[in-house]
Amino acid sequence: MTIKNPFTSRLLTAETSHEGDRATTLELFFDLVYVFAFTQVSGLMSAGHDGVAVLQGIVVLALIWWSWTSYTWLSNQAHADRGVVRLAILLAIALMFLVSLVIPEAYDDLATGLFAPMVFVVCLVAVRVVHAVAYVIAAGSDAGLRRQVILSMSAALLPASALLVIGALVGAPYQVWIWLVAIVLDLVLVYLTSRGGNWRINSIAHFSERHGLVVILALGESVVAIGIGVGAEPVSTSIIIGSVLAVALAIAMWWVYFHHFAPKTEELIARKTGVERTGIATDAYTYLHLSLVAGIVIAALGIEQAMHAIEGLHPLELFGAFALGGGVALYIAGTGFIWRRVSGEWALIRFGGATLCILLIPVLALAPAIVSLGVVAVIVGALVGAEQFFGSRAKIPTRAASPAE
Repeated sequence: MTIKNPFTSRLLTAETSHEGDRATTLELFFDLVYVFAFTQVSGLMSAGHDGVAVLQGIVVLALIWWSWTSYTWLSNQAHADRGVVRLAILLAIALMFLVSLVIPEAYDDLATGLFAPMVFVVCLVAVRVVHAVAYVIAAGSDAGLRRQVILSMSAALLPASALLVIGALVGAPYQVWIWLVAIVLDLVLVYLTSRGGNWRINSIAHFSERHGLVVILALGESVVAIGIGVGAEPVSTSIIIGSVLAVALAIAMWWVYFHHFAPKTEELIARKTGVERTGIATDAYTYLHLSLVAGIVIAALGIEQAMHAIEGLHPLELFGAFALGGGVALYIAGTGFIWRRVSGEWALIRFGGATLCILLIPVLALAPAIVSLGVVAVIVGALVGAEQFFGSRAKIPTRAASPAE
């Protein structure tokens, strides 16, 4: 007779989530590692101070985003703080901290110590492997979901991991492009093997909350950027005014997402069922939310550059202007594309605000940094006000319409 170890049995089981379940404290703890990662990505782009550095940062951000969203799917399938999912998240926390730690050396290995690009890749791949194994177990008796996990992970993880290893070994200037191909291949293969497949969204409330929390974390990076930009400088009138403008911009960006957009997006998706709901949630949250996080991180870089130049009415210059205007534009446009996917409507005011931010980049580059901050803050604030005034927010009916209506 086989004697089962009750501790091992509990450890290797999972409790399926249900509609209405919310995020757990363990997931919030998991997210703290990504706060560090976002800061490291911003620092990587700032240190390079050119377009190549921004591209490198975006590639790293996409890689860590894919790991974050993978675990969000896992914890939506089964409770994060129980059984095998808890174990997987705890392992991922340690591994992702190592990933975040070596981000500054991901492309430029220092002379001493371990080969940082390979440390980055090995830890990142390990995070994905742990996720895949835990997901297969968490699928439980759901054979369709288990087949889906094995299909998507085997189709995408192996070739993408191989390209990441090759890129790390090849090094500059080809590394960033090889890693970019790995990301695109990974996303495309998962997308193609998932359309109409057997993925499950057990709780849309949980899924929406998790993505809202990561947006909050990224917005926190924009606030941190204010302090980084002037941390070593004595407080002055310019710093106070610039800080107020930067905080006002962060508040306006928060408003764009959380005041009406996030709850309405969740409600519209919640009205869908089955494969349709999973498909919309995948597009809106897994794929399009990357544009929001990337936009915030890039905008935070622009805020940092502006705060560096805040004294003496120095111009923001082109690098900072592209980061500030382009980052905010990407963020606003990202919300517009999400709304288009969820509701079928075009958020014209949002796309107009994003376009204006792009068109004004030359002006932002030439103007004093404090003026550039004010201009972008006014644009986002005006966007929020325009949506309120013109009532352009899409109306969600309080009940589903009957066929007769």
